[in-house]
Amino acid sequence: MPRLIQTLRAAAILAAFSLSATGSGFTQEKPLALFHDVHRAMGSEFSIDLYAPNQETADRWMQLSFEEVDRIEALLSNYQPTSELSRISREAGTHPVTTDPETFDFLQTALSWSSRSDGAFDITVGPLMRAWGFFFNHGRIPTEEELLALKKQTGWSNIHLDASTRTVSFINHSSMELDPGGIGKGYAVDRVVALLRQQHVSAALISAGSSTIYAIGAPPGSQGWPVNVADPAHAGRTLSTILLVDTSLSTSACTEKFFIKDGHRYCHILDPHTMHPVENMLQTTVVAPSATDSDALSTATFVMGPDASARLLQSCPQTEAVIVSGTPASPRYRAIHWPYPLHETKKKREY
Repeated sequence: MPRLIQTLRAAAILAAFSLSATGSGFTQEKPLALFHDVHRAMGSEFSIDLYAPNQETADRWMQLSFEEVDRIEALLSNYQPTSELSRISREAGTHPVTTDPETFDFLQTALSWSSRSDGAFDITVGPLMRAWGFFFNHGRIPTEEELLALKKQTGWSNIHLDASTRTVSFINHSSMELDPGGIGKGYAVDRVVALLRQQHVSAALISAGSSTIYAIGAPPGSQGWPVNVADPAHAGRTLSTILLVDTSLSTSACTEKFFIKDGHRYCHILDPHTMHPVENMLQTTVVAPSATDSDALSTATFVMGPDASARLLQSCPQTEAVIVSGTPASPRYRAIHWPYPLHETKKKREY
């Protein structure tokens, strides 16, 4: 099971429930059963738990969902040179690039979060991720000269979007590697949610690599999908248990992706301002109405730290967060609009 976010699946996986399924095209009450499937994409494992009347229907819904994830990956991957995002990265430094409406809207959303977070969220960190060796899990410490040379190839403010022509251009006149890692999985989850709603799925839980999940409805007879948020300072402990209904939860953490050099741990989440890994942060978990937003916000709040994050979240309706800063030996917990109990911690709560 995922370590950052652990869904508490039903004890009887195939237990049947008698529910009215008129919204699903069925004219009478039919038993629904819980089905589960997993698909590898975007460097992660996407999983779906959903209720369906039979295996055939569940398989069809799963196939449609995973095909949608693959479509988004082909559109937005910075690993695939044929993707639309890779084409923009290559060409927008020399001339305005006309892109499709979906990619343009995606970039507008990403830049909106960059603006709102004062650059803490930034999709231009691709070159920095490579410099620090995080793309292929070969951690290294770049020289300051290397980082200075990369400064021209980073910075969200260098991206210019022209809505009238639907074009993207880089005003620094340099190629830049756009990295959707802090928002792309959330966007893919939202696209799957929209597709399953079109199929009139009444209850489903979609997870992208355990770090971003979205709950459609609730399991039959339940008030929501129960989700455990792990305590990053105490292995095996649960920080908080919540019920998700028609909302999303994302977690950013340095408990799984990092490297250690000379006794120092370097986190895979980079601060675009310092061009170095974030220090003294362990985990941020954000609940928001959309997976795209919760994904971007969990990254931004991790970079910003507790105080600045509290100010940002005040401007975001229907968001809740719990932020764990400090070190594993000396963690600090801060809840912002978080209505759920924090287990076995000394918590600071802010409303």
